[in-house]
Amino acid sequence: MMQRILCLFMAGMLLAISACSKSEQARSLPVAAENSPAPEISVVSIADGSALKLSDLKGKVVLLNFWATWCPPCREEIPSMMKLQKAMTGKPFQMVAVSVDEGGKSAVEAFFKQSGFLLPTYLDQGAKSAKAYGLTGVPESFIINKQGIVVKKIIGGLAWDSPDVASFLEGLMK
Repeated sequence: MMQRILCLFMAGMLLAISACSKSEQARSLPVAAENSPAPEISVVSIADGSALKLSDLKGKVVLLNFWATWCPPCREEIPSMMKLQKAMTGKPFQMVAVSVDEGGKSAVEAFFKQSGFLLPTYLDQGAKSAKAYGLTGVPESFIINKQGIVVKKIIGGLAWDSPDVASFLEGLMK
């Protein structure tokens, strides 16, 4: 009888613990979700130190990409992002590549100098943007339409210069 009571008590405790962890998980779910307004963020350009607010880009299609210099899939997708950036010149499109490197501006600049790569890169002060978007890793990208709605979330690297991607983005610009 005592063993049965102990088992019931243990089962009740496990249930209580799992309920707490589920509510913890619910609170840590990503804030940014497809078909929802893009969370407002403010990032700082490594080029000139100016601040960029996402809301200032309404009217443009935005590719918001979170990346890091130490991330192999991030490094692999950069050349295709550079091609996409060039192809979208003069169109209502804005690429915002947000570095989550702990080394900040100097780490990104050293990486660009060594690799020959270059993107319109911004720093995420205090990881606030990564938190607002519920970042689970890098690379992670969000395509935001002209009205400021997240239309697509992409986890992992992508060939950004593919015809399918270009067609999708062009469709959002209409």
